[in-house]
Amino acid sequence: MLETFLQFLFSGITAGAIYALVALGFTLIYNASHVINFAQGEFVMIGGMATVFLADAGWPIWAAAPLAVLLAVAVGVALERLAIAPAREASTVSLIVITIGASILLRGLAQLVWDRNFHTLAPFSGEEPIRVLGASILPQSLWVLGGSLLAVLALGWFFGRTLLGKAVIATAHNRLAAELMGIETRHVMTLCFALSALLGALGGVLITPITLTSYDAGVMLGLKGFSAAILGGMGSATGAVVGGLLLGVVEAMGAGFLSSAYKDAIAFVLILVVLVAVPRGLMGARGAERV
Repeated sequence: MLETFLQFLFSGITAGAIYALVALGFTLIYNASHVINFAQGEFVMIGGMATVFLADAGWPIWAAAPLAVLLAVAVGVALERLAIAPAREASTVSLIVITIGASILLRGLAQLVWDRNFHTLAPFSGEEPIRVLGASILPQSLWVLGGSLLAVLALGWFFGRTLLGKAVIATAHNRLAAELMGIETRHVMTLCFALSALLGALGGVLITPITLTSYDAGVMLGLKGFSAAILGGMGSATGAVVGGLLLGVVEAMGAGFLSSAYKDAIAFVLILVVLVAVPRGLMGARGAERV
């Protein structure tokens, strides 16, 4: 019984780490603009698909993965400059609709540039499972956990130790006050889209050797990341991480002990229960008005 529990726990934490990265991407953009970027899942797809095709073209993984992440960052910056920035004065709902349209466009472009098939990557460091108290964990899962942890720590350092990071925090708290203090909030918005794309693409690169990727792989991952952000408390970086890990573990336990057919349903039911009991999410993100 312990072995089975640990097996599902390891699986859930691995998936939860990816959900946390996607949720952090949602949180970054939401804090800076109150926009919910529903194209976030497509950054995950771009990271995975670009890495696969670069690797198939003969690029070593250590070169293909960073290039794929840079491609996703370029797409994120283009999305903000070409679609979000021109509509900055539009309503929040209109901006959300723009991101949904961007999501559909990116999936269509992915079909044209790549294809509609499923793809995978070779694991970064072999496929021999590691035994822990009778349960098995794949080496790639350690890459997922390590990469996600490093990303979270790097973000923490960036926001806590750099002037640019503090400018992002100031913009999130009060955009008008930040502008009056001389902060270029337009550049902050672009930076937030770039960082969110980086986080999503990193998740796509890390998870592709474990799960298949395709042009529409970002749809469900985006929804799960959004759900994790809501679960933890939209606007809370800590909540995004906690929500992602909790969502992944609950999914894995539900699929293992009940039925895999209910995997997605269990996750969304959990979110509904939490939001009924704690409307602002588990970490209680503060309320705010767009200024």
